[in-house]
Amino acid sequence: MTQLHPLAGIYAAALTPLRDDLTLSPESVVSLLNHLAARGAHGALLFGTTGEGPSFSAPERRDTLQAALGVRQTHPEFRLLAGTGSPSLDESITLTRAAFDFGYDGVVVLPPYYFRKVTDDGLFRWYDTLIRQAVPEGGYMLGYHIPTTSGVPLSLDLLARLKDAHPQKFAGIKDSSSDPAHAVALGGRFGKDLLVFSGNDGLILHALEHHAAGAITALANIYADLLRQVWNIYRQDGDAIEAQVALDKRRKVLDRYSPFPPILKGLATRMFGFPRWPVKPPLLDSSDETLEQAWQELATLDNP
Repeated sequence: MTQLHPLAGIYAAALTPLRDDLTLSPESVVSLLNHLAARGAHGALLFGTTGEGPSFSAPERRDTLQAALGVRQTHPEFRLLAGTGSPSLDESITLTRAAFDFGYDGVVVLPPYYFRKVTDDGLFRWYDTLIRQAVPEGGYMLGYHIPTTSGVPLSLDLLARLKDAHPQKFAGIKDSSSDPAHAVALGGRFGKDLLVFSGNDGLILHALEHHAAGAITALANIYADLLRQVWNIYRQDGDAIEAQVALDKRRKVLDRYSPFPPILKGLATRMFGFPRWPVKPPLLDSSDETLEQAWQELATLDNP
């Protein structure tokens, strides 16, 4: 195996713990991150889709990013990525600067998702400006490709332009297209030159086989150990198919209960004893009946 990029590995797209009054719970953020580290995650992305990132203001995100650093008191090598994308370029620049000032390992940046018919030229100018103004030397930025949610895809040509303009700072993308063909296209176009993280638990092994550097997924909140198992076996040149099948079965259960934040927050309570964190509107909490059904489906897989 070739030498790995410093960011390569398995990350949880971390939940965002809230109090009953919908304010953020910094102490619970640290508890969750400590739990993820103990379960085998190399790191976590805060304020991604599973973390309800766009539902929080810039000050809320900034304060929580700072509080999350507490995980490094127990797990000093735990890597932290920040979701800093916003339709506002200025706000994205401010959040990105803050993340690097705090010592984060990288940022994952959604495209400006309100105007959905923008050109690659416009997106290049947006990302290029952000990188020049907010990403320091030694810092890494990942684009966030989730076109079914953002409505703004990041084309292969756009990625190539950004990589040519910023060979080190523009590290790659989080690919949440859930499209196996797209993983193949990324690997075929860029090889290992572009840092690609799969956003779909069911496609991790497939993505790794096509030069991906790891995964950043929702299911890692409750099954980081299984994701790490796939990673470890693959890195050791072993046959990870059985581990991937086990993970895929659990992802297929989760897919029946989207959007993910409500059901995962309920499952984190049921499986690990965390407080029952609410979600922020417009999302709604899962009902007890829905949570019980999902729990029973997963328990059948976990305890056959």
